[in-house]
Amino acid sequence: MKALVLSGGAGTRLRPITHTSAKQLVPVANKPVLFYGLEAIRDAGITDVGIIVGDTRAEIEAAVGDGSALGIKATYIHQEAPLGLAHCVLIARDFLGDDDFVMYLGDNFIIGGITDLVQEFVRCGADAQILLTKVDNPQQFGIAELDEEGRVVRLVEKPAQPRSDLALVGVYMFKPAIHQAVRAIRPSARGELEITDAIQWLVDNGYNVRSHFVNGYWKDTGRLEDMLECNRKVLETIEPACRGRVDAESRIIGRVVIEDGAVIERSTVRGPAIIGKGTKIIESYVGPFTSIYHDCVIERTEIEHSIILEATKIIGVSRIEDSLIGKEVEVAPSTALPRAHRLMLGDHSKVSIAY
Repeated sequence: MKALVLSGGAGTRLRPITHTSAKQLVPVANKPVLFYGLEAIRDAGITDVGIIVGDTRAEIEAAVGDGSALGIKATYIHQEAPLGLAHCVLIARDFLGDDDFVMYLGDNFIIGGITDLVQEFVRCGADAQILLTKVDNPQQFGIAELDEEGRVVRLVEKPAQPRSDLALVGVYMFKPAIHQAVRAIRPSARGELEITDAIQWLVDNGYNVRSHFVNGYWKDTGRLEDMLECNRKVLETIEPACRGRVDAESRIIGRVVIEDGAVIERSTVRGPAIIGKGTKIIESYVGPFTSIYHDCVIERTEIEHSIILEATKIIGVSRIEDSLIGKEVEVAPSTALPRAHRLMLGDHSKVSIAY
């Protein structure tokens, strides 16, 4: 069995972070979202992994490499433009051959992995297996309709008037029949080959499409709120560890991970939280559900319920919370007169200023 991991999306809902970074590499608890999916695939016994890449190809390849560090063999497949999930299957035909495969969206997050789901697919002998979960906003997802006996009868991508609240989770399992399906369908109104249309083709042509309800935690990490929620979920499970240096004037409370080379001076860190390699926390308070990545400086600042990316400096800020701050950012008080907020922000930025 093989895996096809989709990592070519533009991540428009996480801009401006994703103007310069792949959305799949934004860290949750100091590990890129993509890595959680690749590890889940590996743990399910699948090591031959094709990765669909787009404009952020160089960044994805630099992070994953040949896959050996993650226990997989990575093959990269370039998608010239975001032409749909079914198009990804189409261009991966040579890699997939006639093997069964798991298709995994690289920005999706499932706690508990997919091992049981893969084993169930192998046992049941279906031509396709889709995962479903109830959502409050079905207009934003592919939606499945089931009959009275629980069989899949209709799938619609992002319907304006949903007839179901059952969203497709971003993990699919297919036998080779899907290749005929993706060749048979035509682009949707938004110009994409929709995987929902391909699965509908399987249903209409008498193939066995099985559904499975996801009872555990699943999240599409496309928005700030989703990233922060996933970060909370993972941090709640961490085991305390201190591989850095904490001075005698500092307090470490609860589940806190302090990674190699990190320094905590005259500060309080209240977990669950994780402090990345080479990061310095000086005269500051780091509150629960905060992940600070590598080589950052947090000085004379309070921060809570936030994700901070690498090499960022935050100095002399009274309070930050519910935030996602990108790489190599500098946040500091202005000393110039007249006293004013001075901002340089990219497109699609969001700023909330407390007076």
